[in-house]
Amino acid sequence: MFRSILFVCLASLTFVISSASASLQPRATLGTSLQAIKPASIDGVIDRAHELLGTPYKWGGTSAEQGFDCSSFLVYLFKTEANVLIPRTTAAMHRSSAATIKRNALKPGDAVFFKGNGRGQVSHVGLYIGEGKFIHSPRTGKKIRIDSLSNSYWNKNYTTAKRFHTAG
Repeated sequence: MFRSILFVCLASLTFVISSASASLQPRATLGTSLQAIKPASIDGVIDRAHELLGTPYKWGGTSAEQGFDCSSFLVYLFKTEANVLIPRTTAAMHRSSAATIKRNALKPGDAVFFKGNGRGQVSHVGLYIGEGKFIHSPRTGKKIRIDSLSNSYWNKNYTTAKRFHTAG
């Protein structure tokens, strides 16, 4: 009798454990690429960037309600629209191990970097949208807008680009 009860208890416990483990969902860990869980949607990133045209610049801002600085704008877009985590600051983005892209190989969704702080260091980033244009949050008192890489200021201060996505 004791053996029968023990057997039923063990069988029931085995069933409960196997059912519970079957319903677990995989989670992203520090070493797991989020792109493997949800494919990057660069079109979504670019579409959302267009929707945010006119949003005020806000140093340290992280939402459409607060406004964005140049780097937080890209962090927000990649995180919310493509589930891709990128470094928070322009300098960290520029130093990252993401693929460096030549100017003649730019694709929509690439991050484009500029110097402009008088010391020759990278200090600004925008999102390339194709046809020689990029969307960015320029500086205090300005709003998110589209500019051309051929504009004399941006052309002179362009440094490089990085690709934080695999699409496009």
